[in-house]
Amino acid sequence: MSSLRARVALSAYRWAGLAIYPLISPYLTFRAAKGKEERARRLERFGYASANRPQGPLVWIHAASVGETMAVIPLIREIRRRDIHVLLTTGTITSAKLANERLGDEAIHQYVPLDLKPAISRFLEYWQPDCAIVAESEIWPMTIIELEDRHIPQILVNARMSDRSFARWQRRPSLSEALFGSLALVIAQSDLDAERFRDLGALQVMKSGNLKVDTDAPPYDAAVFARYMKQIGNRKTWAAVSTFDGEENAAAIVHQALTERTDQLTIIVPRHPERCDEIEAKLVAQGLKVARRTREDALTPDVDIFLGDTIGEMGLYLRMTEVAFVGRSLFESKGGQNPLEPAMLGCAVLSGGHVQNFREAYQRLARSGSARLVRDTDMLTKGVYYLLTNDDVRRSTIDAGFAAVQEMRGALAATVKGLEPYINPLTVKARLLPKTVAQA
Repeated sequence: MSSLRARVALSAYRWAGLAIYPLISPYLTFRAAKGKEERARRLERFGYASANRPQGPLVWIHAASVGETMAVIPLIREIRRRDIHVLLTTGTITSAKLANERLGDEAIHQYVPLDLKPAISRFLEYWQPDCAIVAESEIWPMTIIELEDRHIPQILVNARMSDRSFARWQRRPSLSEALFGSLALVIAQSDLDAERFRDLGALQVMKSGNLKVDTDAPPYDAAVFARYMKQIGNRKTWAAVSTFDGEENAAAIVHQALTERTDQLTIIVPRHPERCDEIEAKLVAQGLKVARRTREDALTPDVDIFLGDTIGEMGLYLRMTEVAFVGRSLFESKGGQNPLEPAMLGCAVLSGGHVQNFREAYQRLARSGSARLVRDTDMLTKGVYYLLTNDDVRRSTIDAGFAAVQEMRGALAATVKGLEPYINPLTVKARLLPKTVAQA
């Protein structure tokens, strides 16, 4: 490690992890009871495998949640085309379901082990990955140390560094240098992200752009879409997607302010569907009629709010409208949500001002005229009304979004090129091996 201070900090982190290790099982049981852990697969969090390790080269890819998982799916397919096995780990139930739906047997899925020495050591000893690829901003000290001790190259792809995280790491320079200096390569989303990783101690850094631009548009069920659009008829629609606490109420305020003038259907898709019972109760208390996707309620003319309470159907909800507000941006200061899916699916994009995690994407969309930032609920109301009632403006905004997304593409090719020194030797190795099934 780079200094005594860093060694002391990492040693303290390791011993603290060992001290709390006996308490983790009850905590995971508690999370499972709340639906935040998959009860039958809890042992994976301790590094115990629930699948066989295939024979031959294997790349471990970690994607924390849904957004990161979607971003790495094209990368996983590129690696699989090279006859290299892929182990994908994620941290949430929703991302596990998404991985199963989108990838099937293209990748082996496991829940990510806890960043505790017994768990990560057990995980690495079983899977023995040839390379570890982590998406975006996941920095786990014990995992980095264990990979370095085993001489397994670790690469950060689609890497980003938020203002808050950068400031926090800057206050611990010896620790950041020790950890980021252990990374074999950082492939950053933007020039600013690349500069920040270099400042924190990363030695090999390149820029690729955002992998989320190169993902396929999210799928949808055409029959369900056709049924809903027939029910909606000539009503105008707008959507508030990936919303967090407070933003559903803001959407309700917008709806009530505009309904007499536009008779619109408001679509609300919370980032966490488990909140939907509470959200519905609040909306009903305001005198609004709510239809829910899970109940397959009909979108009759008297329905005010269509509550999208399912996982993996964003492609359906965004295709039902041409105006989308992207949440976690109006009141939250944690950095916003991805605006690229709405833009690529033909929506004029609105967002609050807290979008630092997707700064470059919003800047590109705003410069093209395809995204507008709003300060508060009143400004959001005016923005929705303006887009709903000005067909030419809405259409030009949508067209600008399509063009901006096309211009931003290319991150996947740049990422694959950066990974070539690590995956090309594995491809050669894989093709020299006889085709066998799996090892126990």
